[in-house]
Amino acid sequence: MVANRAYKFRIYPNDEQRILFAKTFGCVRMVYNHWLDRKIRQYEENKTNVTYTICAKEMAAMKKTEEYRFLKEADSIALQQSLRHLDTAFQNFFKQP
Repeated sequence: MVANRAYKFRIYPNDEQRILFAKTFGCVRMVYNHWLDRKIRQYEENKTNVTYTICAKEMAAMKKTEEYRFLKEADSIALQQSLRHLDTAFQNFFKQP
């Protein structure tokens, strides 16, 4: 018999940490939605997929522009992980049952 255990932790962030969390979550949401829109448009126009590698390279260039400079304030690993989640979701959507 397998016994599953779970540990729950409650964190109490200070004001500075709350701001950092809010910025990171906002940037992750923005990156996910931006690339989701891009993937949908690409698929509708060409029936092709924008891969994770392309998204990650373009996001790195995007962070250097004036318009998206705020992405540098967020954790880069969180942003990359949102791209991985999006890529996995897109692949699973088109997978044959």
